[in-house]
Amino acid sequence: MRATMERLGVTASFSRPRVSNDNPFSEALFRTCKYRPDWPVRGFASLEEARNWVGGFVRWYNGENHHSAIRFVTPEARHRGQDGDILPQRVQVYEAARAANPQRWSGRTRNWQPIGSVWLNPERSDPCCDHHGADDALTHKAGGGGPMGGAEKRAA
Repeated sequence: MRATMERLGVTASFSRPRVSNDNPFSEALFRTCKYRPDWPVRGFASLEEARNWVGGFVRWYNGENHHSAIRFVTPEARHRGQDGDILPQRVQVYEAARAANPQRWSGRTRNWQPIGSVWLNPERSDPCCDHHGADDALTHKAGGGGPMGGAEKRAA
């Protein structure tokens, strides 16, 4: 895979928090691609074939794939505000299922409350921390010590 990426001119990068075009995001998307049943394990025969496959993947990813981070609705439904109609229906379905078979439920049902705003790169509240180093890997409230202990650990 690495040789193919290099041959295609794809440059590897190192992960940095809250950078949308960095490894964690692209690797997560690539993993989703690779686990699609129609992923071409032998590669694409042409650029046109690759473009057609990616176009179909994007349509599926945004219009059919239910994303756990947005309460198992599609990005398209979320973008159109349809999750406000979908999620209350799910609450009713889950409550009815629990009432019909209470022995199958060991706790509460899934949280189907709509989530708030979704941000790929949230704004930082602390302007002193724009260095994207190892300390950014954990929040500044993180416990422990060492190099990833947070800003207040270094200041103390």
